[in-house]
Amino acid sequence: MINLAGHCDPYSNGCTGLSSDIKSCQAKGIKVLLSLGGGAGSYSIASVQDAHNVATYLWNNFLGGTSSSRPLGPAVLDGIDFDIEGGSNQHWDDLARFLKGYDKVLITAAPQCPFPDAWIGNALKSGLFDYVWVQFYNNPPCQYTAGGIGNLVAAWKQWTSSIPANKIFLGLPAAPTAAGSGFIPATTLTSSVLPAIKGSAKYGGVMLWSRYYDVQSGYSSSIKNHV
Repeated sequence: MINLAGHCDPYSNGCTGLSSDIKSCQAKGIKVLLSLGGGAGSYSIASVQDAHNVATYLWNNFLGGTSSSRPLGPAVLDGIDFDIEGGSNQHWDDLARFLKGYDKVLITAAPQCPFPDAWIGNALKSGLFDYVWVQFYNNPPCQYTAGGIGNLVAAWKQWTSSIPANKIFLGLPAAPTAAGSGFIPATTLTSSVLPAIKGSAKYGGVMLWSRYYDVQSGYSSSIKNHV
């Protein structure tokens, strides 16, 4: 199932027009990835062979391969994001390994901040992931709480010292309504949180959920000069 948030209907071939938009973003240096999983529904990888089959499908339909039924048209996406929040924790490393076997495919993940992540934690140990944007929200034991950054900073240090990814990002809600908990006011982020974590060699920046909320709040504009 492809969820494009109501922008178009992939099942009637109605999303191929997004190809020009994707290419426009890429021309500006913006990486465009397809995210797998999410917080709703049931999904899993059943076996090593299943992982191989899924990787082949993704390569041919969204990445550098060829297919007569590419849902997003001829645009070649830059990689695959693993937002695994349920189902099974098995064989995601196999899928990442098969995808990495193709040329120039970025592999990223969006785990929850409790360490290790229950669903994608084993796969993250593989060293196959380029970027990891950890969700430091909806998880009180490892997120910001009013007046306190200690839990978040401790969790950040554990992630950056334990996961062999190129860069790790601080994942945050872009507005108070974007998540159940964990929102950090922009002034607190720039004055307290970022100075406490930017010293890490693996610090990659800030990930926001989501662009929809960011447009409403202007959060990214208020922090970008500090990131």
